[in-house]
Amino acid sequence: MQREIQVLDKPPLLPGLMLSLQHLFAMFGSTILVPNLFNVDPGIVLLMNGLGTLLYLILCRGLIPAYLGSSFAFIAPVTIVLAGHAENYSKALGAFIVCGLVFVVVALIVKWIGTRWLDVLFPPAAMGAIVAVIGLELIPVAAGMSDFIPGQDGVIDPANVKLALLTLGVTVIGTVMFRGFLKIIPVLIGIITGYVAAYFMGVINMDSVANAPLFKLPTFTYPEFDMTAILIVLPAALVVIVEHVGHLMVTSNIVGSDLSKKPGLHRSLLGNGISTIISGFLGSTPNTTYGENIGVMALTRVYSVYVIGGAAVIAIAMSFLGKVSALIANIPVAVMGGVSLLLFGIIAASGFRILIESKVNLGNPKDMLLTTLVIVIGISHAQLKIGDVELKGMALATVLAIVLNLFFIIIEKLGLSNDKEPTSH
Repeated sequence: MQREIQVLDKPPLLPGLMLSLQHLFAMFGSTILVPNLFNVDPGIVLLMNGLGTLLYLILCRGLIPAYLGSSFAFIAPVTIVLAGHAENYSKALGAFIVCGLVFVVVALIVKWIGTRWLDVLFPPAAMGAIVAVIGLELIPVAAGMSDFIPGQDGVIDPANVKLALLTLGVTVIGTVMFRGFLKIIPVLIGIITGYVAAYFMGVINMDSVANAPLFKLPTFTYPEFDMTAILIVLPAALVVIVEHVGHLMVTSNIVGSDLSKKPGLHRSLLGNGISTIISGFLGSTPNTTYGENIGVMALTRVYSVYVIGGAAVIAIAMSFLGKVSALIANIPVAVMGGVSLLLFGIIAASGFRILIESKVNLGNPKDMLLTTLVIVIGISHAQLKIGDVELKGMALATVLAIVLNLFFIIIEKLGLSNDKEPTSH
């Protein structure tokens, strides 16, 4: 099989199925975590993520290989809305729909004004740093999943550390040593190895799988529009929009094509927005493009939208298959943590790759400051809170990049800069 599978390439059925499962396994732990925190049926989330991904692929003309999963940005505001009362989830759903509408409005604005503003606001010195921050700020999450750092109880479980290291090690070895088809499914093999090891170590209990029904219908919940809930949740939409742009930058870099221009950032935002609206009407969580799946593509160099679409179809089927869903939900957190360490690290490396390939001159004070400050603020846990809007991590780093770059442009235009060398702006 070829070393690189391009966006429109269609793998044979069986290899394609395995590649799709790899993507599904990579995102499963994170996308299921969100509904679990909200006490929502994971089945409805799998169903709507699958349908949302297929809709996204169609709206993007099959040119953007991206999987839509549950967004972490909504965890904090929705927790406030729920306030320990599960019935308030209907109010959260109404807010999700409004957030989806915001995506649609932004998509229409982008279509109207174009994407040249991206080149102005995000020169390579900023874009590379933002992409790096996307991965770097997620690495502590993966380290926590792997039990590399103490949890709230201050305890590290050696069994979890072993599982994470085993999964990570098998994935790394597979990436550099496997041949033929196996060399493009190292993530899947790593997860399966960790799962089997966990079973023999007595870490997992298969009772949940045995007791799960063979078939089951997802639980549908319908929205209620409450202005207070909408105002609490709405700021998260802005964070996800920033996250979406960053993920599209990473994906463009990986596949070697400017996806913000063709098929267009507006189509990508529109697909994300409409899928979130539909999810809100039926009881699911808001969607966003997923870093885990971007990491899988970067590692395996398999970019096929048919593979992504296959993962979506499997997710839809799983939402009705109780035992299969329970089997995958039973994957130990430490196993997913081991894989995520690698995938998130690859995203960070993709940011550094942008800096190198764009030949960013870090000897230029402006480029050096832009890259440095974006990374420092992005991973420093700094927070900026304005009313109910809280910016931190990648979102805050992106806002800083915009403000700082505009400042540099203004002082240069006014002749106030002490830098005589030409800049990248």
